[in-house]
Amino acid sequence: MSRRFYLVSYDIADDRRRDRVYGLLLGYGDHVQFSVFCCQLNAREKVCLRRELSERINQDEDQALILDAGSVEGAKPEPEIECVGHPYTPHIRCQIV
Repeated sequence: MSRRFYLVSYDIADDRRRDRVYGLLLGYGDHVQFSVFCCQLNAREKVCLRRELSERINQDEDQALILDAGSVEGAKPEPEIECVGHPYTPHIRCQIV
């Protein structure tokens, strides 16, 4: 199953819900800015993330955006992120099986 990069951002009105969404997204990707994560997901993981986000937010007050940023390729894929201001440094992630 192919993997794709997704930028996930959120605007959550309530501190408790925002903390729950932040904790959820830590399990899916890298925290790159205050309310922005970069995630590498396959189709099944994206469906799970969308469902879990939907369960954690208030549909009338909050918003989460999932932006498809292209396919993941190569042995050590990193998203192509152009930065203005303070440089972006990707987090080192390891997979534990």
